[in-house]
Amino acid sequence: MTGPLRRRGPRPLPLHLGLAGMRALAATSSLGATLPTTGPGLPPSPAALPWPTAWPNWNAGWPISKAGQAERGRILADLAAGGHRPEALARAVVARLARADRALIAGMAGYRRHPFAREAPDPPVIWTEGGSRLLDFGGDGPAVLFVPSLVNRAYVLDLVPERSLMRWLPGQGFRTLLLDWGWPGEAERHFTLTDYVAGRLERALAAAPGPVALAGYCMGGLLAIAAALRRPDRVRSLALLATPWDFHAGPDAPRRARTAAALVPGLETLMEPTGALPVDTIQSLFAMLDPFGVAQKFRAFARLNPDSERARLFVALEDWLNDGVPLPAPVARQCLAGWYGRNEPGRLAWRVAGQVVDPAAWAGPAFVAIPERDRIVPPASAAAAAARLRGATTHIAAGGHIGMVAGAGAEKALWQPLLAWLRGL
Repeated sequence: MTGPLRRRGPRPLPLHLGLAGMRALAATSSLGATLPTTGPGLPPSPAALPWPTAWPNWNAGWPISKAGQAERGRILADLAAGGHRPEALARAVVARLARADRALIAGMAGYRRHPFAREAPDPPVIWTEGGSRLLDFGGDGPAVLFVPSLVNRAYVLDLVPERSLMRWLPGQGFRTLLLDWGWPGEAERHFTLTDYVAGRLERALAAAPGPVALAGYCMGGLLAIAAALRRPDRVRSLALLATPWDFHAGPDAPRRARTAAALVPGLETLMEPTGALPVDTIQSLFAMLDPFGVAQKFRAFARLNPDSERARLFVALEDWLNDGVPLPAPVARQCLAGWYGRNEPGRLAWRVAGQVVDPAAWAGPAFVAIPERDRIVPPASAAAAAARLRGATTHIAAGGHIGMVAGAGAEKALWQPLLAWLRGL
C-alpha cells in the first residue's frame, strides 16, 4: 500500500520488531549445533543472512531445552532416514523466516498508511471533572453507565458506528452513559484507586439520571464493584465484563503476577519524571503477555484487502490500542504490587477508603461476562468474582478480551446476552 505515513504504531515499534527478530534468531540457532559450517550446498554464512551479522554462527547454537534438543534430534533423524541433508532444513527455515519478515513489514506498513480515520462525533456531555467526562448516548428507559479501564481510551465501546455498543444499546430501550476518564492531568497523577472510586466515580454516579445499571469493563469492573458497594443507592444492578478478581487464578497466573510485582522498583525511574507510568511502558507489559502475537496479527493483516471491512475494523482497533493513557504512579503501584503481587482483591485485602471490597457484599442483581479466549484476564480470574457474587448470571462469551466487546462477533458474543439480562431485571 502506498500513500503518506499516517501512524507511528504499533507501539512501541522497536519492541515488536525486536521480538520478531528474537523469534528468527531462536529458530535458526536451535539448528546450529548440528550443522557444518562449510561445504557445497550449505546455508550461507551469517554475513549473508537477512539479519544482523552479530548474530551467532550456525554452529554455535543458543541453549535450548531438553525437549527442544529431543525434537531437533527427531527432525534430523527423519531427514537422514529420508535421504535428505540437514542443511536443506536450514535453508528452508531461513526462507520461511524471510517470508514471515516480509509479511510483517508489509502488514505494519499497510497499517501505518491505511486511510481510515475515526470520525464518530462525541455525544453530549452531562458532567465533567478534571479530564473526565460523562457521555450521554441517549435512549429512553433505565440508565446503564459503563466504566472502562484507566489505561485505555473509553471509546473501545464506541469504536466505529457499526461496532459501537454505546450506539446500539439506546435503540434497545436503555439510556446509555459512558464514563471517559480522560488524560490524567497534574491533579490526577497523584490519585490513588480510592480517589478514583470514592471521588470521581461516585460523583459521576451522582450526576447520572437515577439509580443505574453499572457495567465495568476490565479494570473498570473492579472500580465498579467498589463503587456499587459504597453507593447502593445509586446502583441498582452490576455487570462485570472481562473483569479480573483473583490475580493468582489460572495455570500461569502466579508466575505472571510475581513478574509484574517484581517490575515495580525498576519502573520507579520511569514514573518519577511525570508521576505516571508511560504509555509505551504499559504497551510493553501487555505485549509480553503474548510476545509473538503482534507480529502474527500484522502478518495476517498483510493478507487482507485493505478496502475490506475486516481491514477497516483491524485498523480501528489498532488505533485504539496505540492511543493509550498513562497510569498515575500511585495507581500503577497499587495495581502491580497490590493486585498482581499480593492478590489483594482475591484475598479480600483490597480496601477503598478503608472499606474492604468484597463482591459477596453486593446484594443486587449481577451479570458476569467471561471471554473464553481472554489472554489479558484469565477466565479463572474473572470466574472468581462470579463465584463470590450471590446469584450472579454468568455468561461465557465466544471471543477474546477485546473482541467480546468490539469485534465482528460482539453483538452475538456479548451485546445480546447483556441486553437480555438488562431486560429481565
